Amino acid sequence: MKTHLPEEFHGAWAITGVAGFIGSHLLQALLSANQSVTGLDNLTTGTAENLRDVRKNVTPEAWANFRFIEGDIRDPRACGRLMEHADILLHQAAITSVQKSILEPETTYEINQTGFEQVLTAAKSAGIRRAIYASSGSVYGDSKTPAQKEEQPGAPLSPYASSKLSNELYACEFEQTSGIKTVGLRYFNIFGPRQRATAPYAAVIPSWISKIVCGEGIQIFGDGSARRDFCYVGDAVQMNLLAATAPLPEKAGLVFNTASGCAISVAELYHLLRDHFQRLMPQIPVLPPDYQPNRPGDIERSQGDLNMARSILGYHPVHSVSEGLAETLKWFLRTTNTASPGRLGI
Repeated sequence: MKTHLPEEFHGAWAITGVAGFIGSHLLQALLSANQSVTGLDNLTTGTAENLRDVRKNVTPEAWANFRFIEGDIRDPRACGRLMEHADILLHQAAITSVQKSILEPETTYEINQTGFEQVLTAAKSAGIRRAIYASSGSVYGDSKTPAQKEEQPGAPLSPYASSKLSNELYACEFEQTSGIKTVGLRYFNIFGPRQRATAPYAAVIPSWISKIVCGEGIQIFGDGSARRDFCYVGDAVQMNLLAATAPLPEKAGLVFNTASGCAISVAELYHLLRDHFQRLMPQIPVLPPDYQPNRPGDIERSQGDLNMARSILGYHPVHSVSEGLAETLKWFLRTTNTASPGRLGI
């Protein structure tokens, strides 16, 4: 994977949620580029298996540049240890499920808002020069525009979306008072290897793959016409590294869409996945979907406009949804029944 780091760039990086889906891919990309990384994770949704998978995919010399801290972003001491000697922060830790946030709004705000404030406070004390954080395309709400642009006002439909919009407002104020450059990345539907399929609120792609492999039918909420911008995790990594290293305008509180720039319907996604199963695992039958009523907080159309990301950061997604699905399915089939339980031995 191309790291999109400037030639000969070397820095000390801090990653929250390092054992999670996106965090572990950031870790692998940075270690592969000979960077020094300290990572923090409480292993609630992140897993030791993700870190073991990174270890298998980098050299022993690269792995030696990683220091892991098991801890929570709400703990000031853990955040302080994370930031020691770091230059750049990549903040990924959060409750990311819309449905879970509706059921557990207090916990969502505590982690996503209070935890975020704690992380930035520690970054200020440590003298971090740039802080990149995960926001979400859900801040746009159910926008009626063909593609959402960064200047559009937020219209959150869930506590998760509200917490991310709050992060953006706080980051803008924080930058102006601290002098630390902040950049928010509005993630759309990021997917790829290591995304958990067994969590109670698993994202649609790993959930569907898991059910199909187990011979179960999948559910589609609504009539299947809802359109989503599905972005492969490798492109989300590209965005983080560009945001961390590219020259930036002086404007405080920058946010960028992190997306593929294209939207497909949920029904189209099902057909793409079915076709990949028929090609890669023809012995596994793919049952027709079971259509269910829409859920609270679900958005009818989501598509990120990429003009700002392209012009300022030089971002260009390189994975189509179909290519990303193929890579995700290959990884899932390769690793199914091979994961071992237990914590990371570091």
